[in-house]
Amino acid sequence: MKTLAILSRKGGTGKTTLAVNLASAAEHAGHRVVIVDLDSQASASEWGDWRDAETPAVISVHSARLPQVLHKLQQDGITFAILDTPPKIEDIAGDAAKAADLAVIPCKLGAFDLKAIEKTILVGNMAKCPMRIVFNAVRARTSMLHPAKRAVQVYEVDVAPCVIGDRVVFSHSVMEGLSVMEYDVKGKASIEIQALFRYIAKEMEVHDGTTT
Repeated sequence: MKTLAILSRKGGTGKTTLAVNLASAAEHAGHRVVIVDLDSQASASEWGDWRDAETPAVISVHSARLPQVLHKLQQDGITFAILDTPPKIEDIAGDAAKAADLAVIPCKLGAFDLKAIEKTILVGNMAKCPMRIVFNAVRARTSMLHPAKRAVQVYEVDVAPCVIGDRVVFSHSVMEGLSVMEYDVKGKASIEIQALFRYIAKEMEVHDGTTT
């Protein structure tokens, strides 16, 4: 089983939306997926409650029990676990990073977001967890993307080559308990999520659903 953590010490970066959509992409690629909700706000768990589909499962877990829970999931045949984390509690983020094979750090293009990413990277470095930065909620035709990429070079963390756009379909689909792939499989948001999952799968050396 591989474990992906979605980390950001700043609120409002789109962690949960990214978590549920990457879970759907992983399931579409043939993985048995569980979202582990470590956030007391339980947004991922609410999304799971809103769904008609039984998978991907969402479980709410205290971070202190994370190693035991992940071990049990692996025994149960889960092949891909995604950890959704809270922004403010460093201990939980640290526990998630220690348990993960890779951490994805969603980041918006604002100056405060680019500055705040440093705290997240410190957590990942302390846990010795490989990290990748993903620019999220990127507006069409923005001129900020290239300066943002230059700004984060100082952290020596690779940036995903694909970005996630600022698209209202993410909000619409979540409110219906769906992923964007389920809401509109041929839409731009779905294409972006699938591209991001293929990149993550390559980095984690897992099946991405495009090869046999």
